Amino acid sequence: MIKADLHVHTRHSADSYMSYQQLIDACGCKGINCIAVADHGTTLGAREMSKIAPFKVIVCEEVRTPYGEIMGMFLHEDIPDKISVDEAIKHIRGQGGLVCIPHPYNRVRPSAFRDEKMLEEVADRVDIIEVFNSRSLFPGAEKKARSLARRHGKLISYGSDGHSPSEIGYAFVEMPDFDTPQEFLTSLAAATFHGRKSSPLVHLITTTARLGKRSRRE
Repeated sequence: MIKADLHVHTRHSADSYMSYQQLIDACGCKGINCIAVADHGTTLGAREMSKIAPFKVIVCEEVRTPYGEIMGMFLHEDIPDKISVDEAIKHIRGQGGLVCIPHPYNRVRPSAFRDEKMLEEVADRVDIIEVFNSRSLFPGAEKKARSLARRHGKLISYGSDGHSPSEIGYAFVEMPDFDTPQEFLTSLAAATFHGRKSSPLVHLITTTARLGKRSRRE
């Protein structure tokens, strides 16, 4: 069995400063031996991590659409950012990847996919729905996410959404090892899920990183 944190970030996200070594060290301390690196708008951090990490790395990307982010998993290259829902799913499928909806219904997070009508329409076209996110502050959104997954017969995932080392492993999945996307789905169906909430103060980390990087660009 492996312990997988299925939603983490690196310094390649606009709201994170976490280096590759910090992420590797944090996983080692928490006993995490599989991560899904899902930076915003790029797979670069995930692809580079997959070359140096002493454990399994799933190459992912959170792709922005007009309705919110869609996570592509098991990718090989970047997907263009700020595209339509249909285009995002088409690009993910074109790489043989899996489609996940991260932190749906979260109304305090601007990047979240929260249009209820569109979520119902899209749900049948996705593989996985994230129903526990350590950074999500309100349980109501996660309750609705579980209901959505149940209604549409979709697999569920947990992730810390860690943007800093201290957050890694706050949510993880114990599952059989896998190599391919299809094996991942089979393993996820047999998984056990563990999660606890991060301190609300972690949002200060992302705000500070976002503002710091923006000021440097300007």
